[in-house]
Amino acid sequence: MVLDEPNESDEVFDVNHFQFIANKDFLAEAQPIKIDFTGFGFAISSSIELGQGCSSCGGTC
Repeated sequence: MVLDEPNESDEVFDVNHFQFIANKDFLAEAQPIKIDFTGFGFAISSSIELGQGCSSCGGTC
């Protein structure tokens, strides 16, 4: 998530006084997208498989 301004290739959603902007092409690929506020920040999930990341550093890439 980043701060951004909508443009013609975006879909805009107003939810509980928050405005969410998603690129229409990305949205078509990632649906359904779920965004929750956890008290510590936002948790985002979608249908896109992200894999496990790298394992060479031992961190959570």
